[in-house]
Amino acid sequence: MDGMAHSYDHPGELAAAEPIRLLAVRDTPLSVDEVFGAVGDAAAGGTALFVGTVRNHDGGAEVGALGYSAHPTVEAELRRVAEKVVADFPVRALAAVHRVGDLAIGDLAVVVAVSCPHRAEAFAACRRLIDDLKREVPIWKHQTFADGTEEWVGA
Repeated sequence: MDGMAHSYDHPGELAAAEPIRLLAVRDTPLSVDEVFGAVGDAAAGGTALFVGTVRNHDGGAEVGALGYSAHPTVEAELRRVAEKVVADFPVRALAAVHRVGDLAIGDLAVVVAVSCPHRAEAFAACRRLIDDLKREVPIWKHQTFADGTEEWVGA
């Protein structure tokens, strides 16, 4: 962002001077509380939060192990995705963290949150953030199934 406040279709509503509050790719456990706390804003009437967890199956097969790896440009690409969301919605605050490394079933893989003046905007912005992150940010999932087969997702 250029640091300037931007007006939107709602008179009197301006985005925060720096709405992107937290962006990170980490090899340590993620915290829902940290992400939720990062998007607190007195002018936000709605906050949407999405948490992606490691599940024990995929495509009908039992997952035995899972790991995420990222391209060296991952943080720049994550920022680019976040900036597009901020440009398209009246975002007061936005945060996104993704895990890399080996994860266990039930571990948090990604946590994103967006706060906006109204709930419909918050839901839409959060949905765009997680969908674009999964589609465009160079993070790849490597799954090993209980039968010993493996697959890369997103690579």
